[in-house]
Amino acid sequence: MYIALLENVARSLDAHNVRYMIIGGQAVLIYGEPRLTRDIDITIDGTPKQRLAFVRDICTELSLSIPAEATDEFVESTYILPAFDEATGFQLKFIFSESAYEQQAMTRTQYISIRDYSVHYASAEDVIIHKLIANRPRDYEDIVSILKRGNNIDNEYVMQWLAEFDKGLNTDYVRRYEQLWADTVTL
Repeated sequence: MYIALLENVARSLDAHNVRYMIIGGQAVLIYGEPRLTRDIDITIDGTPKQRLAFVRDICTELSLSIPAEATDEFVESTYILPAFDEATGFQLKFIFSESAYEQQAMTRTQYISIRDYSVHYASAEDVIIHKLIANRPRDYEDIVSILKRGNNIDNEYVMQWLAEFDKGLNTDYVRRYEQLWADTVTL
């Protein structure tokens, strides 16, 4: 039943000419090992000031409930609009973004057919980058599952963006990814 929800969200975003990409656990289902996930994370092109009205309209069209605490001020400060689909029990997160990285990632989306409709998924490389930055144990397991499946990963692209984040955020994403890669390809 969530497949219909995913298709309907994609159709609505496309109808409103909103550029987007599916990230998170739903994307891992495409590139990695299947796992249970009850949410759909969707990166939206633009800021809340630019796109929030459209996304709220989409939620209304699809009968998605938005929690009372998801005020415009909340969304503008977090860049996230949470929503819930009563029929499926799925949580949706509309994540607004205008970063240079996200802009490039949205040009690299993969079109995956869901019930004969092309849905825009983040590339395997961009899912890896998102997961590494999220930095939770489950995310590292997801990265390993993506690497194990192959997916012809463009490591140069991944390393380029991780190095950018390391520089700007004073992190060690490159080292972490190199370790995951070494551990996974030697398995």
